[in-house]
Amino acid sequence: MNKLKMPTYFLSHGGGPWPWMKDEMPFYDALEKSLKEIPSQFPAKPKAILMVSAHWEEKECTVTSNPNPPMLYDYGGFPEHTYHIKYPAPGSPELAKQVHQLLQSAGFPAQFDAKRGFDHGAFVVAYSMYPNADVPMIQLSLKKDYDPKDHIEIGRALAPLRENGIVIVGSGLSYHNLRAMMTGDRSAGPASKAFDDWLQKTVIESTTHERVQKLLHWSEAPSARLAHPREDHLIPLMVAVGAAENEDASVIYHEETFMGNITASSFKFGGVYV
Repeated sequence: MNKLKMPTYFLSHGGGPWPWMKDEMPFYDALEKSLKEIPSQFPAKPKAILMVSAHWEEKECTVTSNPNPPMLYDYGGFPEHTYHIKYPAPGSPELAKQVHQLLQSAGFPAQFDAKRGFDHGAFVVAYSMYPNADVPMIQLSLKKDYDPKDHIEIGRALAPLRENGIVIVGSGLSYHNLRAMMTGDRSAGPASKAFDDWLQKTVIESTTHERVQKLLHWSEAPSARLAHPREDHLIPLMVAVGAAENEDASVIYHEETFMGNITASSFKFGGVYV
């Protein structure tokens, strides 16, 4: 009998608090549209979102456990009003305990953090999906070592949550070389496209087994280190893939003119019934 499961996602989240700066950052229309469409892809409203953001890393897996998470304005140089944004989604200590237990059972030491707030990798995409903040959300950190194998296995450990109405979201960016983007480096466009072409083939066209094997060796891909000098914004993809390891993927966002000349993508893994 087929089981009802929530899909998993790797979402490119863009830069800073862009939903609150549309006049100053007018190049987010395609990304915003893709994020707003995500709720229509669910069979029912999620019970909660488990967000794995590129903007939180710890030595060991750490999960937020505050029932009312505060905000973490982890950016600089933006207008004053962006440091007063509120995204008052409730947390879920119950879900945090489930995540902690699943990770421990899979051999990953895990910790709770009762103080950490939502970082912009979490609240930007959550706000675009659910602007009323009416879906509980917790965050899970990356591991500082960025080991792709470990993060795929973390996704595998968390996969059972999908049968309980939990949406697992990896929030990063398919190209993240800030220096190249901010300085107008002409290599950014070709490098982002070369890496994105590889990523599309790996995620969409490979068998599920091949997909995992190629992602384990992502640094050998064309322009890999030009696209990700530091892989914090790519590793959330591994968790999303691991949690839907044997399921098909689809592209839900793709453009080649992001911020002028950057190629960027987002992916959905798994259908509703598998």
